[in-house]
Amino acid sequence: MRPLRFVALGDSLTEGVGDRAGGGWRGWAALLAPSLGTEPVRFTNLAVSGAQTRDVLERQLPAALALRPGLVSVVVGVNDTLRRTFDIRDVAARLDRVYAACTAQGALLLTACLPDPGAMLGLPGALARPLARRQRAVNTVVHVLSERYGAVHLHAAEGDWITDRALWSADRLHPGEPGHRQLAVRFHELLARRGVATGPAPSAEPDSPAPTLRASVWWLATAGTGWVARRCTDLLPQLLSLAVDEMRHHARGTGIRLDLRASAAASAALAALAAGEQRPGAV
Repeated sequence: MRPLRFVALGDSLTEGVGDRAGGGWRGWAALLAPSLGTEPVRFTNLAVSGAQTRDVLERQLPAALALRPGLVSVVVGVNDTLRRTFDIRDVAARLDRVYAACTAQGALLLTACLPDPGAMLGLPGALARPLARRQRAVNTVVHVLSERYGAVHLHAAEGDWITDRALWSADRLHPGEPGHRQLAVRFHELLARRGVATGPAPSAEPDSPAPTLRASVWWLATAGTGWVARRCTDLLPQLLSLAVDEMRHHARGTGIRLDLRASAAASAALAALAAGEQRPGAV
């Protein structure tokens, strides 16, 4: 029997940012891999910090397919919401192509919905709510497509783990080692139910001490500030415009219209995918 090949696709969350080990990042996927079977699992992490759905589709997917994996994790989308070019139709179309290509080779998909970055960063409501709508739209698409392609899906967009600061790194966007371990444990539980994970569950206990307050502040003042700035620079002017619109609707008591508009956009994106499948000659 061939060893299981596990390939991880995505952004900084899957790359392992927040979980420092051996001079680099480790992360939930690397923690999960050894627990998937009693025999050594062949694990490849193709995730890259800052990746968007386009990067996964155009760069990471071809490399993953060449490895012919039996298990593929695709956790991506937050960086798309932090760009002025965000369009849920494009996000849905790209994720659909990635999921379809992986399952066409016989791979099992591993997916997750994620909390919105505005809430994690503690942004004011007028700034946070537009980002929350975008992330909800992405999560809606991921939910539907995960079911369509038979993925093992982790609901990570809500719950106590989001508000437990002990699980998160200094940047408030990435889990620390305890958070990455919790993700690995939760993914393992879901995979064990499907008979995929046959090894013992990953340990939930950190093997490194938590970063000191001084270390956390230093990281934020140096690398952390640059990390956030690089991902939000092109969004900031648009986000300010969205915030003004948000405050205007809030003052009028018509904020529900913005929620309905975002929900309708996600539904239309999914409907467009379904229509494409039904169109004669569609591929």
